[in-house]
Amino acid sequence: MLLYNVTVKIEHDVQEDWLRWMRDIHIPDVMATGLFESHRLCKVLGDDDAHGVTYAVQYACSDLETFTQYQQLHAPRLQAEHAARYQDRYVAFRTLLEVV
Repeated sequence: MLLYNVTVKIEHDVQEDWLRWMRDIHIPDVMATGLFESHRLCKVLGDDDAHGVTYAVQYACSDLETFTQYQQLHAPRLQAEHAARYQDRYVAFRTLLEVV
């Protein structure tokens, strides 16, 4: 099992809009690809929130081939939608984790 972890620090003044958009639009769009088995949205605690609030979104998939398919067929479009909507109001990094 692999976890695709996307960590996002979003500025305070757009954080509520971002959270609503993630729950209502973006995460359902990622899950609609059919490549992930489950997801969870977490708020990072203990982080310096002077410049924004940090969240981690985790998507579970069965194997590297499935994740690679997501990266090639869907990630560019979905990441571009996020970037267009929130432009310079966030920073993000992505990590692929193996459940051991």
